[in-house]
Amino acid sequence: METQRQKIIQRIHELQDALKDEIEERRAEFRYRVEQRRVVFEEDMRRSHREARESLRSFLSRARPMVILTAPVIYSLIIPFALLDLFVSIYQAICFPVYGIAKVRRGDYIAIDRQHLAYLNGLQKLNCTYCGYCNGLVEYVREVASRTEQYWCPIKHSRRLADTHARYDRFTDFGDAEGYRSTWMKLRDEMANDQPPKQG
Repeated sequence: METQRQKIIQRIHELQDALKDEIEERRAEFRYRVEQRRVVFEEDMRRSHREARESLRSFLSRARPMVILTAPVIYSLIIPFALLDLFVSIYQAICFPVYGIAKVRRGDYIAIDRQHLAYLNGLQKLNCTYCGYCNGLVEYVREVASRTEQYWCPIKHSRRLADTHARYDRFTDFGDAEGYRSTWMKLRDEMANDQPPKQG
């Protein structure tokens, strides 16, 4: 029998799907399509985008000096992010086959596409590329970590968390020893052919 929690989770997935459908509809409104992972705008839309682009000089003239001074701090994070990317990719390449866990595809999480927006100047495109990489990387790492957690310790925490990964709802409740014993191996066995859970 379906529990109330399962019904809520199902409703969340339905709403996520509806949101994705809405985003797809907006593509038509802004007259672009994606061809082999490349964004293609209709020519009149590209022209209006180029006309809306703010020059780099104008963009920088509006920035507060302290914001400009923090830029090296923001961009210095590329080093730990790149190392995280490298180490997590090596980890899953070595360990996931041993554990029987399906590997996570980076390309499903890291999207670098905002450079196709002609209304952005060069610095804005660089910033958007950086943010797309870093935020996508965090989601990729989260998925690798969530698969690892499902394999080794699929137990919810005792307290409410601000946000949880998509697998968390399938974990056994904190303190449910019987549920843990009965579902741990089942959850582990699911990992071999697992696909990414539905995300927002």
